[in-house]
Amino acid sequence: MVWQPEIDELEERKALAHKMGTPDRVQRHHDRGHLTVRERLDRLVDPDTFRERGVLAGKATYDDDGNLTEFIPSNYVMGVAKIEGRSVVVGGDDFTVRGGAADGAVGGKAGHAERMAVELKVPIVRMVDGTGGGGSVRTIENIGRTYIPGNVNWEVMTRALSEIPIVATAMGSIAGIGAARVAASHFSIMIKGNSQVFIAGPPVVERAFGKPIEKEELGGSQIHVHGSGVVDNEVDTEEEAFELIKRFLSYMPANAWQLPPVCESTDPWDRREEELLSLIPKDRRRPYNARKMIELIVDQGSFFEIARHFGPSQIVGLARLGGRPVGILANDPTKSGGSMDGAASDKYARFIDLFDTFNLPIINLFDQPGFMLGTAAESSGVARRGVRALSAVYQATVPWATVVVRRAYGVAGAGHQNHARWNYRVAWPSGDWGSLPIEGGVQAAYRRDIEAAEDPDAYRAELEERLSAMRSPFRTAEAFNMEDIIDPRDTRKLLCEWVELVYQSLDTVTGPKLRGTRP
Repeated sequence: MVWQPEIDELEERKALAHKMGTPDRVQRHHDRGHLTVRERLDRLVDPDTFRERGVLAGKATYDDDGNLTEFIPSNYVMGVAKIEGRSVVVGGDDFTVRGGAADGAVGGKAGHAERMAVELKVPIVRMVDGTGGGGSVRTIENIGRTYIPGNVNWEVMTRALSEIPIVATAMGSIAGIGAARVAASHFSIMIKGNSQVFIAGPPVVERAFGKPIEKEELGGSQIHVHGSGVVDNEVDTEEEAFELIKRFLSYMPANAWQLPPVCESTDPWDRREEELLSLIPKDRRRPYNARKMIELIVDQGSFFEIARHFGPSQIVGLARLGGRPVGILANDPTKSGGSMDGAASDKYARFIDLFDTFNLPIINLFDQPGFMLGTAAESSGVARRGVRALSAVYQATVPWATVVVRRAYGVAGAGHQNHARWNYRVAWPSGDWGSLPIEGGVQAAYRRDIEAAEDPDAYRAELEERLSAMRSPFRTAEAFNMEDIIDPRDTRKLLCEWVELVYQSLDTVTGPKLRGTRP
């Protein structure tokens, strides 16, 4: 029992750390509808798997005899754990200690967590609260000077984007570097009405512009999930956020060197859905339910959509076919006809990069009428943003399958795959493609003839009818410009077969990509 006094002191210090901030601060945190960081950890990870690192880090006060009289723990809690049996690094800000600000941190624990995840090659989950380790002007008084910002640990966070899955949740009102830590992720979540994300909070904004502003108005989920795209998904409660974290990670490999985890599927490959036969309207101007189409093709219940409200004409998400994870791309014809505007271009590029980084074969259920037209689209820089999206297509190295379900027009339509590679490409009988839609293209190509005609409208209609007779996808297949025209009901079976085939050689594309990864 020689070391029993030291063991007793160890346990006492751990107990002090687990108390977090003062009881009244913990109570105020609960009163605002928030869980504490340790409650969040308990709900997120598998029971009895969290192994904390740095529990003893904090700011201590001693009496003249060297006895501990006060201990304020570091405001960042981190360690290794398991989520559904798989190893992760997880860390979160303790808002009850200096609101998560940098002057409540000790020893750079947040950066240590990032480096640990990168070295162990496992995913990291960030639960960001308050400033998320950001600065406070109170620091100036504490250190007696100001300083040039340096974004400490940014190099390891940048490296992590190319190597390990990163999930970030905004758990409260988050400003500065905390907002950056949320955005610098592969998947991010906000809690509606209970979390906000901003570069600077309302007091700073009011001082800058002389007008008061509420937190929700400045950086609520309506701003960032439904507008800016800074954050991907929103939920009503913290518990729902934990479920989304688990679901996202279930599709991901531990790192860029590994393959996505395959699970057993009870959904038959040869399931034929009759609804697919009539899903696409004969009238090319009518929309359809693209999400229903995806659900009918992939393993039942496996489609996990990401960033639904940003760039809504482009659908992105994760799914399984025969139990094998894949990345899903599709167009939503109920939003701007499915056309590619600036936001949709950004979304297309970002998620192609995500799928490529983590070795997820891509399935593109394509219905693209082209880049968005008009002055607003031109002013938004759709040409440059669209080119970036097309570059992502050509930089991707994972296997790629395209099913042209309806339209493929113009430069954006050509972006359904990398034409310098072999990709599995088939179409439904509803396929309709070309440099321009015939209806608009006739006016451009035959303008003088139409204007010179005795009856311009009748002549234009005659030209459109004559050219429309040549738009059959079977004529394209005759020239082997399309690998096959398929019965829509066979789509699932053919894609399941393709996914099984490409998974056999998927390990040849593993490892960090030369392009790197940007959030």
